[in-house]
Amino acid sequence: MIDASQVTGVILAGGRGSRMGGADKGLQNFNGLPMALHTLMRLAPQVGEVIINANRNLAAYESFGVPVWPDVLADYAGPLAGFLTALERCETPWLVTVPCDTPLFPSDLVARLSQAAHDADAEIAMAAAREEDGRIHPQPVFCLLRVDLLESLVKFTQAGGRKVDGWTSRHKVVLVPFERPQDDPRAFFNANTLAELHRLERS
Repeated sequence: MIDASQVTGVILAGGRGSRMGGADKGLQNFNGLPMALHTLMRLAPQVGEVIINANRNLAAYESFGVPVWPDVLADYAGPLAGFLTALERCETPWLVTVPCDTPLFPSDLVARLSQAAHDADAEIAMAAAREEDGRIHPQPVFCLLRVDLLESLVKFTQAGGRKVDGWTSRHKVVLVPFERPQDDPRAFFNANTLAELHRLERS
């Protein structure tokens, strides 16, 4: 089994927030606290250490008390830029990625991804969850990755690759469905707009 101390968590807060009117999503309030702080409080007990990937308002993120690193790729290159930044900084054998805009993600996320990666001897364990169309879909920004995938990701991004699934499909991936009766159906709901954020609060 992969122990929590062997996993570093990265909170992906480096996006433009274009669907939120350019607002910094991680700093939008959810039940009275910034979303990224909710994410940190949920993630920290599941891993050995946490870092935040952000590209603006760095002082605000640093006030949460964990290291903050901007993208190593220019021009808001998407989640893979956050993966790459975190893999370069990670000092544990495993990295888990979590976006800043999904504040209700499972409190046993890392344990279940770790178990699946161990059992399948996989390089990547990726969460999967049922969406509004009733089907189970991969959740590619909820990934547990071996840190030795850094070289592969450097090559992929240097060649212009930007899609998470375009890169993960090159490796041994195990999908981990979050479909147990006790699993919250809202666990992977991400708030892309202020309206969605308020809806999630009310729910």
